[in-house]
Amino acid sequence: MKKLNIAALFLILVVNPVFSQQDPLSSQYMFNTLTYNPGVAGVSGMICATAINRQQWVGFAGAPSTTVFNVSAPVRPFKIRSGVGLLVESDNVGFDKDINISASYSYHLDVGQGVLGIGINAGMLNKTLNPKWVIPTGDSHTPPSGDPLIPENKESYVAFDAGLGLYYKADKYYASLSVTHLNQPKIKFSKGTPYISRHYYLTAGYTLQLPDPSLELLPSVFAFSDGKAMQFSLTSLIRYNKKVWGGVSYRSGDAIIGMIGLELLNGIRLGYAYDFTISDIGKNSNGSHEFMVNYCFDLGLGKSPMKYKSIRFL
Repeated sequence: MKKLNIAALFLILVVNPVFSQQDPLSSQYMFNTLTYNPGVAGVSGMICATAINRQQWVGFAGAPSTTVFNVSAPVRPFKIRSGVGLLVESDNVGFDKDINISASYSYHLDVGQGVLGIGINAGMLNKTLNPKWVIPTGDSHTPPSGDPLIPENKESYVAFDAGLGLYYKADKYYASLSVTHLNQPKIKFSKGTPYISRHYYLTAGYTLQLPDPSLELLPSVFAFSDGKAMQFSLTSLIRYNKKVWGGVSYRSGDAIIGMIGLELLNGIRLGYAYDFTISDIGKNSNGSHEFMVNYCFDLGLGKSPMKYKSIRFL
């Protein structure tokens, strides 16, 4: 019975004329901005690479499993301040196996006390369905062949995909506005032609120095919508000596999240997030795990942008 309920759940997601809220989640969104906003590419002035693996709703058969890798760098073609980026994303949900590969370009200009990145990305989205139906015995159950909207065999389709984004970064704060699936790519399967709806993203964060000079408070907000429904996350992190951080996040109607991370001596940042699921699906899962690796460096120096001095070596 459980397998049938799961199959029914993902069938609804597959045959719905619009793939609603198709983009995968990320609890550590502050390290994953390039995935949903091309404007951030190169804005930091560093070469930055990030890898994230997310195992959502552990213990729930067919639950989402996502792996993301993105890298960006500043460039100056014809002395134009710019940034470029590359995204590779694999997202598996039930019968649905997706691969998203895109390249980004961001134009940079000084605005006020910060830098504004105006970006665009373009690439391909490969959606693959590989259904494995379990049909109960008895005359009351209709096989997939009896329904004109249910796919019976493995199908795959590649569609063009594009997005736009604005990213503003100042010394103490940042703000981001973007849209993915701008062209609403159509997925032409043999039984129906669903499309992926546009997704709109808004995020912002601030760095607040606490009375203890080694401690900083990093509040941030993340919101996205497909035009029909909206979800938001509120996060508060405390960072010690710019190298160790931890905190909590609340994702509306879905989860309470705990996060920890640290920066190693070589500049590599490691992060982990655990989602305590508060929605009904939490009754059949053991939460969600998300692992993150991030590294930023200057090509000229080959070092992390963060530099630390000890009073022992002054």
